[in-house]
Amino acid sequence: FQDDKVSGLQLLKDGKWVDVPPMHHSIVINLGDQLEVITNGKYKSVEHRVIAQSDGTRMSIASFYNPGSDAVIYPAPTLIEENNEVYPKFVFEDYMNLYAGLKFQAKEPRFEAFKESSNVNLGPIATV
Repeated sequence: FQDDKVSGLQLLKDGKWVDVPPMHHSIVINLGDQLEVITNGKYKSVEHRVIAQSDGTRMSIASFYNPGSDAVIYPAPTLIEENNEVYPKFVFEDYMNLYAGLKFQAKEPRFEAFKESSNVNLGPIATV
């Protein structure tokens, strides 16, 4: 939920930071890296930032919805075309540990790190 009067949210598009204008009664949804992996790249997570403004105080409320720490994240089989699995399987907690060390850097090195260590046979987590 972003402030409806003071701007500051920006998205990186084509190598340039683009302002997201504040909109009254709006919610901005940022699809995270996990959804990018599950969709095998059909949907992309977006690099974003918030910058301070001199025309007022900005307020926003962020809420995060993450899977369990033991969840295995991987592309949905129905979205993989002939040997075109772009993203590796990984355990969410391992990804978050790597993310914490590489925070504010590009997401591609995180995905590459798991490709290099993808010899581990991770199956889906059993559900009841």
